[in-house]
Amino acid sequence: MRKPKILVVGSFVMDQIALTDKVPHEGETVLGKSFSKAPGGKGANQAVQAARLGAQVTMVGKLGRDANGRDMIEVLEKDGIDVSHVAYDNKLPSGCSVIILQKQADGAVHNRIIVLPGTNMAITERDVAFLKESIGDYDLVMLQLEIPMEINELVAAWAYEKGVPVMLNSAPSAPLSDSLLSHLAYISPNEHEAADLTGITIEHEGSFFNKEQAVAVCTALRAKGVKNVLVTMGSAGAVLMNDEGFFHSPALQGVTVVDPTAAGDSFVGAFCTGIACGWKVEETMAFANQVASRTVSAAGAMPSLPTLGVVERFIEEKGFHKPNFSRLR
Repeated sequence: MRKPKILVVGSFVMDQIALTDKVPHEGETVLGKSFSKAPGGKGANQAVQAARLGAQVTMVGKLGRDANGRDMIEVLEKDGIDVSHVAYDNKLPSGCSVIILQKQADGAVHNRIIVLPGTNMAITERDVAFLKESIGDYDLVMLQLEIPMEINELVAAWAYEKGVPVMLNSAPSAPLSDSLLSHLAYISPNEHEAADLTGITIEHEGSFFNKEQAVAVCTALRAKGVKNVLVTMGSAGAVLMNDEGFFHSPALQGVTVVDPTAAGDSFVGAFCTGIACGWKVEETMAFANQVASRTVSAAGAMPSLPTLGVVERFIEEKGFHKPNFSRLR
């Protein structure tokens, strides 16, 4: 049985992570607890997560000819991702980020992230032109918003023409054209990005969320032509609305959060892997929540992304429903 083929067009970002008990105010200096570097970027994170779960993944993006670029491409190669179409820029640096992790007295960890795009925003139509003909070879395309919007527009249109479903993880928040939205099979904002897109806030606290507001957000985006609207809401889990109805998958309880940095990317990568396998929406959302719970339990973006074996053992230990993994073996 053939593994699902997923194309990711997106970003590479080398994360530079500082852990602190206190975030400094303006003009203030504080002593941090630790510093580390880890490869990341929404595109690369989602590609690695899908690959570690067993999908056959191709990554398209752009790197600088620097140490960060070499380190990031090596990680993807080790995970078996096809990086033969990654482009390089001889002048600009590879993308990087500054991540401040604040560990509070109650043990909760909160993050603040500044992304410096570098080569990610230098991707051109020429770099992706080969996809106009070959994009039909894939089962699903994954996009994010850390690369030029015009590239996302092009790739989504080409995939739509070939009948290939497109998932847009609409982060970081940005305005989206009606044309782009009409070419999407899936969109996955978090509640903040969904509010920016629709003007509707989903109130939630703990595991509670306002269902009426969530339905209104999904309805507004579906009216733009997106068939499946998936909104993640942190501790309140995730909701999805499509022609079949409205679905809610609660977040797992009792999870110790070590680093929340790549949680959204892990969720989206797992969700797309399940969809490409042909799983039902409910089990795919539950699986994505289970994968993301393993991610936040470890530090670093890519280093924390779990393999299928790790997730399968976790599912069996907890007695959760296990999807059919045969296409991912």
